[in-house]
Amino acid sequence: MGVLRMGYVHAKVTDLEEAKQHYGSTMGLYETRSEPGRVFYKGWDEWDHHSVVLEEGGVGLAKIGYKVADAGDIEIYEKRAEQFGCTVQRMAAGENPEVSDGIRITLPSRHELELYHDMTLVGTEVGTINPDVFPRHLIGVGAPRVEHALLATDDVRLADRFFCEVLDFYATERVQTSLDDDCGYIGTWLSAGNQVHDIAFIDGPPGKLHHFAFQLKDWAEILRAGQLFAMDDVSVDIGPTQHGITRGETIYFFDPAGNRNEVFAGGYFSYPDRPTHVWTPDQLAKGIFYVQRELNDRFTTVFT
Repeated sequence: MGVLRMGYVHAKVTDLEEAKQHYGSTMGLYETRSEPGRVFYKGWDEWDHHSVVLEEGGVGLAKIGYKVADAGDIEIYEKRAEQFGCTVQRMAAGENPEVSDGIRITLPSRHELELYHDMTLVGTEVGTINPDVFPRHLIGVGAPRVEHALLATDDVRLADRFFCEVLDFYATERVQTSLDDDCGYIGTWLSAGNQVHDIAFIDGPPGKLHHFAFQLKDWAEILRAGQLFAMDDVSVDIGPTQHGITRGETIYFFDPAGNRNEVFAGGYFSYPDRPTHVWTPDQLAKGIFYVQRELNDRFTTVFT
């Protein structure tokens, strides 16, 4: 039993053709399905049919999906979410193209979270028999997979409780108002397994998206991504730089609609039995941008 990983991000964009240039040509994602007003993508090293859905009409996050290990997990999480006080709806197989049945939960943060147990398997670009280490003809950044999302909420502690108590996540990092057990949370970074974080929440307008991230291998790939962003006139928020929180190497940037993306590398291997790293507000700038130790206004005020 358990949540395996983030399966897909379903984002809204103002102009689908501009978005396709960004996610297809610059980020190098592979288009797997197209229909009027909507397009589906996957990274080259992702097995399932899609991990990014773009829908024309607005900005921000429509919903986010997480894959669970077994079909039986759905009923368990459904009951737990209802007991927590959340609105839960069943979703039928195919309601999301190529996705199994599951549940849709309105989170305390007002985001829509979908849990499902299966998606059509299409395979990676290098296959499973004697696979090469990457595809020969990568486009742009050549992002291998989507990794995590950071969402906004007006009650970070409640979001933390939901993911830990209902979905069996654990906090790898937190920003707390003090070191007391009953203090407030400014931010929390949560993992479902060994990844440094699968989802995170920071204080901000509920229901809003801060960013979703693509995994890269190392600092050299982060730098190369920055060079490609310069070539393609991508609006960069900050970076290349490094986080203190998660220790990840990063660039934040915006898609043409204004949704913030991230390329993320590094971080550390995590375990559920490890202590949580705690950051205090006076060290928040160092925690977010370890090298500069300074927050820009956009990072704390721009949400979609």
